[in-house]
Amino acid sequence: MRGAVPGLPTPHPIGLTLPALFLEDDFTQRFTAGLDEVLAPVLLTLDSLDAYLDLELAPPDFLDWLAGWVALPVDDSWPLPLRRRLIRHAVELHRWRGTVRGLELALGILTGGTVEVTDTGGVTWSSTPNTDPPPPAPARVQVRVRVADPSSVDTTRLQEMVAGVVPAHVQATVEVAAA
Repeated sequence: MRGAVPGLPTPHPIGLTLPALFLEDDFTQRFTAGLDEVLAPVLLTLDSLDAYLDLELAPPDFLDWLAGWVALPVDDSWPLPLRRRLIRHAVELHRWRGTVRGLELALGILTGGTVEVTDTGGVTWSSTPNTDPPPPAPARVQVRVRVADPSSVDTTRLQEMVAGVVPAHVQATVEVAAA
């Protein structure tokens, strides 16, 4: 993830903290300078750890790692602001996963548009006891996304996201229209 940064100065040089006997020893100073070069990126990362955990400031590679922390699959090809938005809403996305509300939330974040999800449901009931339930209707989900510019929406990505959220036996259709 974070690698060596050539020429990065350390805020706490080890050689200067040694007893006076070693301050003038050339070998010791060169040895500790090598350690300083290795430890400088670590110290820099620790000093700015709050920036790494801030979604607006986190570097892209660390942002993908944060997505792994919250079990949110993100694609490297997605724009950085979209990845930041998805990670910010990860808890809410997990809370509503598998529901109409969750699908609307995920697609709303992904497209920035208005999302309408129509679900056929899966529950039947009867007011008359001991009657057979009606024959099951095919399970379907219809998704309508309204955005200002429909050509800006990657419909393949949208269909993949819908297919990943709905159960395998449910037929899903996706429609993108102008707002």
